[in-house]
Amino acid sequence: MAVSTPGLPQWMHGTPGSAGVVRGTARVIHSLAEAGKLQPGDVLVTKMTTPPWTPLFATSVAVVTDTGGVLSHAAIVAREYRIPAVVGTGHATKTFHDGQILEVDGDAGMVRVIPSLGEE
Repeated sequence: MAVSTPGLPQWMHGTPGSAGVVRGTARVIHSLAEAGKLQPGDVLVTKMTTPPWTPLFATSVAVVTDTGGVLSHAAIVAREYRIPAVVGTGHATKTFHDGQILEVDGDAGMVRVIPSLGEE
């Protein structure tokens, strides 16, 4: 569930898919045709992943998906690449936007927006 409260960062809960906590720039990718937007250090935010998406995990610091569970493609591949993943958020692709700094906590299954200076 996403929460937006004045003075507090926006956050979302999902299923912990792969352990770890990192921060990176959000890149919302709806299809592989948009994969060129993803830069090293970005957080891949997408509806779901399938085997053709696997090369994107080498570029990403974390993965956040709308669907899936601990045995989903995104969670399994994230564990193989040793990057945090939060899966099954419900609507990350509609909540987060390109350029936002996200903290992905794959241990707790939480994703939150880190406010820019002046937004707190």
